[in-house]
Amino acid sequence: MEGINKTAKIQFFFRPFSADPEIQVGIFVAFLVMYLTSLSGNTTVAVLVQTNHSLHVPMYFFLANLAVLEIFYTSAIAPLALANLLSMGKTPVSIPGCGTQMFFFVFLGGADCVLLAVMAYDRFVAICYPLRYTRIMSWPLCVQLMLGSLALGFLLSLPLTILIFHLPFCNNNEIYHFYCDMPAVMRLACADTHVHETALYLISFVVLSIPLSLISISYVFIVAAILRIRSAEGRHRAFSTCSSHILVVLLQYGCTSFIYLSPSSSYSPEMGRVVSVVYTFITPILNPLIYSIRNKELKDALRRALRKF
Repeated sequence: MEGINKTAKIQFFFRPFSADPEIQVGIFVAFLVMYLTSLSGNTTVAVLVQTNHSLHVPMYFFLANLAVLEIFYTSAIAPLALANLLSMGKTPVSIPGCGTQMFFFVFLGGADCVLLAVMAYDRFVAICYPLRYTRIMSWPLCVQLMLGSLALGFLLSLPLTILIFHLPFCNNNEIYHFYCDMPAVMRLACADTHVHETALYLISFVVLSIPLSLISISYVFIVAAILRIRSAEGRHRAFSTCSSHILVVLLQYGCTSFIYLSPSSSYSPEMGRVVSVVYTFITPILNPLIYSIRNKELKDALRRALRKF
């Protein structure tokens, strides 16, 4: 048992994307630009919703909270990833530090997935029960749904993080990733991880499949309701409010399902890193762009804000 981290003094390092420093600097610049773009885009959405009274409705309340989640979500990953890119993978992270990053990443990512299901329910009520929408989607219920999303993310993250970091880690301390992702960290354990892999798969399946099923059911009813709308303009308006949400759902759930629902025998560390770039850096950029392009009220609010400058 010598070398096992009983005292938690072991330090992890992240494998560089390339041995060439120039390529590493190029990737650093790309990551930094994506991170700053994500921060500015999501901050803009959150501030627009907060400062425009016309946007103080449940749909935009959830959208603003999604933007705030994305800010913290990327900020849990980006600083350490950027530091490692510049140091060629020589920036160490302790086990407590790695566990903290994993906890917040899973916590915020889980809350993000649940919130997307909540947003689908909001659209379902708005389109299928428009006359009862205000009464059903009351502000107390909206706050409860938002807090419930955070609570579920927390209840998902804490036991998974504890489960993984109860594993013993030996001399192999290079994580084949750019952050402390669960499958990548588990591969470093010097113990049988089949139980942990099974637990991760089952929890991931439940966490991803239940919200996605609720989203799918909501959109079955939404599409049926939209097709009953007689005016072409009404149908177009209803579809436009939902299409942006569908695109975000496909990106988020598609990437996370690929990482966490793929059999461990077929897990590719290199492919895992590439797909992770999509949902940790690219998706948080696309979310505000998709909602801004597809949403007239948000575009109008942005134009009014720009005119003031």
